[in-house]
Amino acid sequence: MNKSPLWLRWLATVAALTALVAVVPLTSAQSQDVAVGQATATVLAVLSVTATQSLNFGNVYQGVAKTQDETSDANSAIFGITGQASADISCFFQLPDYVALADGSDRMVITFSTTDATFAPAAGATPATPGVGATLNTNPRNLTGTTLGAAGGAQLFLGGKVIPSVNQAAGAYSADIVLTVAYTGT
Repeated sequence: MNKSPLWLRWLATVAALTALVAVVPLTSAQSQDVAVGQATATVLAVLSVTATQSLNFGNVYQGVAKTQDETSDANSAIFGITGQASADISCFFQLPDYVALADGSDRMVITFSTTDATFAPAAGATPATPGVGATLNTNPRNLTGTTLGAAGGAQLFLGGKVIPSVNQAAGAYSADIVLTVAYTGT
């Protein structure tokens, strides 16, 4: 039996492994990949509100309450709203409890009932003819269903009631009615 020295067997093994590695094709394995996406956004039209007509009670008598309906073209408060067509908005009134003389020497109670507002999304709406889709006789403190019309506009009409005391001082009374509008994001 012919025994080769150990170093020769080791050399033969290394040579055989080297030949095997040279014959087997080397392939690289991918362990990661990269993709690029985008973030996009479209800014909607600016939302704006304008008080186009004041709530006008006209002449009132001491001790005699006077109501002004929101359906009066001449005397109800009118607020115009413009923005993105068909967008949902929230509307919040800050309503006064009193109207006062300019010098602050006297004030008179003003109230708003749960039916003193109308929201009209139709173009060309008026208090007397609010049009299709209007929310009639709604609560001005809890306005719901407020979506701008297809042309991007809406109107809010407001009525109320003043209650002069029996010894109410004569003069012109006023107070601010503030309407805040915002997109809801839906």
